[in-house]
Amino acid sequence: MLTIVATVILYVCGFVFLYGVIRLAVRHALEDIEMRRVQAERVEEMSAARDRAMLQKHGFLSNG
Repeated sequence: MLTIVATVILYVCGFVFLYGVIRLAVRHALEDIEMRRVQAERVEEMSAARDRAMLQKHGFLSNG
């Protein structure tokens, strides 16, 4: 009987531990995705600003 009780307790604790590990991994993945999205947005803004500056200097390249 003691073996069954110990097994059930370890089994339940294992599932709780796995739930915590998976939850932590998902949270870190979502934070990483958000950080990459912000970086990509910043790179896009810098690229657009660089293009505008280049076109102001060299307007003849824009056919306009």
